[in-house]
Amino acid sequence: YDGTDFGIMILKPDDGDYYAAFVKEYEREHGFSIPNRGVIVDDARVRVASSINRCHGSSIECTADTSELNPERTTLTYFECSGWVQTKLVPAGRLKDRISLQGPAIIVDDRAGATIVVEPGCDVRRSSTGNIVLSVPRHDAASVGPDSVMVSLFAHRFMGIAEQMGRTLQRTAISTNIKERLDFSCAIFDDRGGLVANAPHVPVHLGSMQDAVKFQIEYLGGVWKEGRVVLTNHPVAGGTHLPDVTVITPVHICSKSVFYLASRGHQCDIGGSTPGSMPPFSHSLSEEGFSAESMIIVDDGKFQEGALTESLQRAGCRCIRDVISDIRAQVAANKRGASLMKDLVVQYSLDVVLDNMRAIQKAASIAVQNMLIRISSKKRLKPLDSLSAVDLMDDGSLIALKVTIDRTKGRAEFDFTDSSPEVYGNTNAPPAIAKSAVIYCLRCMVSDDIPLNQGCLEPVTIKLAEGSILAPSKRAAVVGGNVLTSQRITDVIFKAFEVLAASQGCMNNLTFGNEKFGYYETIAGGAGAGPGWHGTSGVHTHMTNTRITDPETLEKRYPVRLRTFMLRDGSGGDGKWKGGDGVNREIEALQPLQVSILSERRVFHAYGMAGGLEGQRGCNLLIRKDASIVNLGGKNTVRLEPGEAVRIMTPGAGGYGLSEGKYTQQSPLITEN
Repeated sequence: YDGTDFGIMILKPDDGDYYAAFVKEYEREHGFSIPNRGVIVDDARVRVASSINRCHGSSIECTADTSELNPERTTLTYFECSGWVQTKLVPAGRLKDRISLQGPAIIVDDRAGATIVVEPGCDVRRSSTGNIVLSVPRHDAASVGPDSVMVSLFAHRFMGIAEQMGRTLQRTAISTNIKERLDFSCAIFDDRGGLVANAPHVPVHLGSMQDAVKFQIEYLGGVWKEGRVVLTNHPVAGGTHLPDVTVITPVHICSKSVFYLASRGHQCDIGGSTPGSMPPFSHSLSEEGFSAESMIIVDDGKFQEGALTESLQRAGCRCIRDVISDIRAQVAANKRGASLMKDLVVQYSLDVVLDNMRAIQKAASIAVQNMLIRISSKKRLKPLDSLSAVDLMDDGSLIALKVTIDRTKGRAEFDFTDSSPEVYGNTNAPPAIAKSAVIYCLRCMVSDDIPLNQGCLEPVTIKLAEGSILAPSKRAAVVGGNVLTSQRITDVIFKAFEVLAASQGCMNNLTFGNEKFGYYETIAGGAGAGPGWHGTSGVHTHMTNTRITDPETLEKRYPVRLRTFMLRDGSGGDGKWKGGDGVNREIEALQPLQVSILSERRVFHAYGMAGGLEGQRGCNLLIRKDASIVNLGGKNTVRLEPGEAVRIMTPGAGGYGLSEGKYTQQSPLITEN
């Protein structure tokens, strides 16, 4: 389509109508078409094909002799269905044509380096053409409950579908945020909006998206019909901050919504008071850009571009074309996921898929319960006892947590009600963010290989005080809560459980632009050390899992020069296990730009643990053309003239354990490298 960046190669149709074939293929790939939009022929290709002589194999011959092959050896083998049984051990060369071998058996082919396990109830034979044919008795899968193997297989299938959604989104998007930085997430939800599986994308998205899906299910009810796709980003509707736009698609089978697919992407600019839509000094949600509690963007297979464009224009979006293209890509990603989920239902039946969804969530719930019981016992807590921790935001706001663990039931209550009130700023965090942090930390502390899903929260209750920094009012500014407060919540949870020292506790959000474009990036820092490992240096930590834009891409697409990008040696806290170092990143403007920084840990250090030292604080500096330096503080916006630069020095993380021959002491203030 004219004005988009995604082309489709169309083979010559039988009727010669390339336009109709293009529209059909576009709808299949994206889930919608764009009415009244021109189509551009980008290139034409001629393909020449010829045939060569090929050797065709014979079909498998399945006629079997009823006589049994007598093995020479047996071995004791464990099968889940029958326990330990004597099992025939047979070299593959001894299998004779059309003679059946009943399981259990193990067939070893030394020449091929292959082993075939024949389970009890199955049989194997070699056909006259040399093929080994394995016969498995058919069962009514719907009548048999999910077993551990099937649950594991489905967990990986669901995760694979979410990963394919992510690849589709990355391939079809055009913004640096999504295509290069990978600031997006995709996930699968059940009919009630509970998270089932996700790809390993951005944790702060994944834990909160289920609130967005549940809100839309309740809000739309019967109005949400097949062919309708919904967009939302409002904090009261399960959103985190306004740039994170969520697109939700229901999957209908037999006229009923049985699954939901959702993708959340950080848009490069949705309006608001500063380019990049991350204003450091916003005091109300209206200053932060476009917002929507529930907006139908695809209706009856038609993309509602006009209504979306009008809304973005009203909000002051600086790059509408990129935003709309990325939202189209999110719709396409959901379409891909819906198609794969329907294929799964065709292969296994709806009942089997739903049973395994519930089993995956149940497995996560049991794993979290066992973890809570184990921690309670290891710390020698009473059967009903609590852990607690506090930490401060740079403005002095308190994040306070009391975790009460009931060891007899394997349950826990995460009580944040002693945290500070809503702030007159933008570090307020919608309730979905606290849930994201809790589900992420629980998953990190579980040793079992389980997908992050709704089941992780089943043994847990979360208490938040209305009107607090973690449950602010509808009008509160929240752009920093998603990227700053979320990290502090995570540190506090790990501090209560004494898992590891604090990481950098910040995403170091840098934006720049003008009236024509907005650019956004998060900058890496130090990861906290723990018992048995040093913290990683120069890495995105905890609630963010994005990349940073490649220097070549940054300088090619935007009027800036990357002067410095290096580790900030020695900024991590000392200890038996050292905290990870932060980074120095210096960017020079090549034309007048408005630059904003939204960051934390510029006042309070990342704490150490078990005697480890704290990490160094971060610092943000303005470098003028005359080489003079101005401290910008943790949150600021400034106009850069050509030749001026901004230097971001990200925090180091805390160390763990006493270093030999050293005593706990205050780490030095910022040292500039």
